Amino acid sequence: MDEWQFFNPKKNHAFGYCDTRLLLARREGRVVGRVMGIINRRVNEYRHENSGRFGFLESPDDAEVCHGLLGAIEAWARERGMAKVVGPMGFTDQDPEGLVIEGFDESPTIATTCNFPYIVGLVESAGYTKEVDYFTYKLDVLGQMPELHEKVCRRLADRGGYRMLEFKRRSELKPWVRPVLQLMNETFVRLYGYAPMDEAELDELARRYLPIIDPRFVKGVTKNDELLAFVIAMPNADEGLRRSGGHLFPFGFLHILAAMKRAKQLDLLLGGIKQEYRGRGLDTMLAVAMMREASEAGFEVIDTHHELESNTLVRHEMERLGGRVCKRLRILQKAL
Repeated sequence: MDEWQFFNPKKNHAFGYCDTRLLLARREGRVVGRVMGIINRRVNEYRHENSGRFGFLESPDDAEVCHGLLGAIEAWARERGMAKVVGPMGFTDQDPEGLVIEGFDESPTIATTCNFPYIVGLVESAGYTKEVDYFTYKLDVLGQMPELHEKVCRRLADRGGYRMLEFKRRSELKPWVRPVLQLMNETFVRLYGYAPMDEAELDELARRYLPIIDPRFVKGVTKNDELLAFVIAMPNADEGLRRSGGHLFPFGFLHILAAMKRAKQLDLLLGGIKQEYRGRGLDTMLAVAMMREASEAGFEVIDTHHELESNTLVRHEMERLGGRVCKRLRILQKAL
């Protein structure tokens, strides 16, 4: 259902500001590969670029198929005045992006890419080189946070006037959904390949994820009732997604719900801090609150989602908490 909506121009608002090309590769009448070409006009205008994207690439271990698909997208992008092609990427930062280049033994998490190792070599042999890397960390859930972290939280609450925002019911969370997404829009603009989302896209994102979000794993920091920082996580659903065979009905959703209840891994999805409040310890407040919630719920590890290699502040915080790199993803580029 998610895929049908994603590739439907009537359902996905991103088609309104993107040029797209969907291609299938056939051999003797049988489909053997696919790729999507995207020119995000909003991102190009916002970042003063002329870049096309390839995404959703699937190919056997066959250079003829892979190179044929990529070559067709390159020709399409070149005809439209693009200077380079990058990928794999989707329409926005909220779509799967990057090729896994390390950590193939790790389970995928929702809204992230999964690929066979051979795909990396096929894309590189088509002339693509590194554009940017992402790192994913695994954190052991700590029963007790370091005293320094606890001390920082107490000081911020007592002297700084900051308040931790926590939820138990979805009805409590609902009024904060729009402020969270607006803050995401504000804080993500400096990330690679991102451009602000419009109101319709924010509403669509909320509808897509709110039904599966456990309010316990949404944390925020406020001051004078203004949202300054947030983090969102969810129990890992990988086992249930595989058992469902890609279908919610008639019984797929039961497998997914059961897997999330049994999960021992908590997956971070989104997080952000207002620019002018960074470096003041709000990340520590969020980390302490989420770690405590994860411990009480019986989780053993936290998957941090992928972090840009240049995001040294967040990566340093992950490493300070004992995080270890478990996966690396790469977006590649080719000049046209």
